[in-house]
Amino acid sequence: MAYHLAIDIGASSGRHILGSVEGGKLRLEEVYRFDDYLRDENGSLVWDLEKLVREVKAGVEKCGSLGKIPSTIAIDTWGVDYVLLDENKREIMPAYSYRDSRTFAVLDEVSSLISQEELYSLTGIQKANYNSIYQLFCDKKDGRLEKAAYFLNMPDYLAFKLTGEIRNEYTEATTTNLVNAKSKTWDESILDRLGIKKGIFSEISLPCTEVGELKGFGFDSKVILAPSHDTASAVAACSVGDSGVYISSGTWSLIGTENSSPVLSREALDANFTNEGGIDCRFRFLKNYMGMWLLQNIRRNLDNQYSYDEMMELAETSGRYEYIDTNAKEFVAPENMIEAIREYVGDGSLPVGVVINSVYHSLARAYAEVVCEIEKISNKTVDRINIVGGGSKDKYLNKLTAQYTGKRVLAGPVEATATGNIISQLIYSGEVSSLGAARELVKLSFDTEEVI
Repeated sequence: MAYHLAIDIGASSGRHILGSVEGGKLRLEEVYRFDDYLRDENGSLVWDLEKLVREVKAGVEKCGSLGKIPSTIAIDTWGVDYVLLDENKREIMPAYSYRDSRTFAVLDEVSSLISQEELYSLTGIQKANYNSIYQLFCDKKDGRLEKAAYFLNMPDYLAFKLTGEIRNEYTEATTTNLVNAKSKTWDESILDRLGIKKGIFSEISLPCTEVGELKGFGFDSKVILAPSHDTASAVAACSVGDSGVYISSGTWSLIGTENSSPVLSREALDANFTNEGGIDCRFRFLKNYMGMWLLQNIRRNLDNQYSYDEMMELAETSGRYEYIDTNAKEFVAPENMIEAIREYVGDGSLPVGVVINSVYHSLARAYAEVVCEIEKISNKTVDRINIVGGGSKDKYLNKLTAQYTGKRVLAGPVEATATGNIISQLIYSGEVSSLGAARELVKLSFDTEEVI
């Protein structure tokens, strides 16, 4: 039996999941899990690279100790963040998190060098202060780029630590706001305008291609490229068709549709849609909203004394809610999410149940607004919504999504990201012939629940 290992790392936790095809169905087995790799260092939010690498390697070693050696391994993570290496391939520290506030100071300066209108016409990527373009401009101003010889997005960096090989994967690269949407290559005109040296970027590699041989573990495996951006992997596993919308529900909620070409219209720009890369050179036309991040922080503020199911019950029975902009900067990295929401709505005594219910209703309303915009801008009628990822287990949010959108809503699979990662390995290995065949395998393998 051939095993394939998905190393699926989100902004708050990571898992190693083995996949294999048995009896015509894809089987998944979680073999390792880890968390806690975001640090506050001298007032900056940074990634603990040493821990990340250590945990990634520990999960690979666990496969060996179980006697389940993966023939292929692929890594996916969140987008935009990266590691710079010097000419000796040593890390230039720190590795900043996209949640760090340093980029706010350079937004206007970047816009003075290249307008958002022109930038969107080239890349099709929404404006967000955390995009790599702004982080790299900060590095330029701080002098960090002077020492840099290599730029690696986070999954590319972790693959480098397993193989010693340097690659820049397509789907993750598109989140930088530096890839030309039409040519699918680094846009040199943007780099020149911003004074970001071009030599740090490698030629962009597509999903389902090889990085290199696994080194240092005592067994043979090939590391390949999944759709390395976690949402790209999740969407790879999601077959909603041309008239469907997906919601990848996790720390972030990503609401979108799949297109064969980018939508670069003024209307798309004004609505702040993004055209991120997908498997098979497809485009994920979507919007990002902070999702479970808000509920994760509320739970942390409550000292984790409530389960998510108990929080859901608190919300449902609260009988009240206030609308908030879930993407407001006040909620990016507050010291206390409950107090941030109370201050946002102007009610310092807002009960906790109402705070939670406000998040739920605000997210569902945002989903409905995005679905309407997709129908208008893409000139398509949406007939169903497929919610995938860990957030698809939240029955209250699923129910509210159906109510607010008025669409047919399906929930599952939960492990969409790991599944999409693994099917890219199956395509590489030849165990499935195409993306279409892989998606059919996913349909046969995992149940989806219709939300009533």
